[in-house]
Amino acid sequence: MRQIILDTETTGLEPEQGHRVVELACVEILNRRVTDRHLHLYLNPDRDSDPEALQVHGLTTEFLSGHPRFPEVAQQLVDFVRDAEVIIHNAAFDVKFLNAELRRANLPPFTELCAKITDSLMVAREMFPGKRNNLDALCERFGISNAHRTLHGALLDSELLGEVWLAMTRGQDSLLDEAPDDAAGGAGAGAAGALGRFDASRLPVIQVDAQALQAHEAYLDGLDKAAGKPCLWRQLEIPVEADGVAG
Repeated sequence: MRQIILDTETTGLEPEQGHRVVELACVEILNRRVTDRHLHLYLNPDRDSDPEALQVHGLTTEFLSGHPRFPEVAQQLVDFVRDAEVIIHNAAFDVKFLNAELRRANLPPFTELCAKITDSLMVAREMFPGKRNNLDALCERFGISNAHRTLHGALLDSELLGEVWLAMTRGQDSLLDEAPDDAAGGAGAGAAGALGRFDASRLPVIQVDAQALQAHEAYLDGLDKAAGKPCLWRQLEIPVEADGVAG
């Protein structure tokens, strides 16, 4: 399963008003692991950024003038996203800009280049209705450090969104990493050894409260909607009482 996390920075809000992409970044996730492959491009928009946009990304006209124009590097984007699921936060915004740039380069619309576009903002809103779901809020919710994010940048934001996306869709798969250490070198060493030596009694017991159960159900609702049927968890799950004890 190949997924691409994509983000752009632009000169303004509307491509119909002549605004352009000034930065583009893609980060690859392969079989739910972030790889070392990424695409990062600065682009010469042949125009100034609006003051509000410049305040967000800090990419000056002088800096961007030394970089290629979109048609010169468009094929790099085409090759990188081909046949992958592309995950974008607030996808409608980025896709309308990408379509405008691709049209200028006489290339097909972005939706025809990749296998699927997933809007992580819409997924987050379904999981956390009524809450703030911008990238900073999601980083805080999932305990992902974004202290180094003083300005918006396409590559940094793509890397952060990749971590957020895996946290949103992975569930609780890190129990073995959280088992307490022991005198023989820690639970991690035991888990990595032969199956016959693994002691499941050392796994932490996590009590589930009503709020956690509600969040869990909302997460499963999102999986059901994405799959178009009950997810595997719901087909196999053991009922859990409100006090966190399996029934």
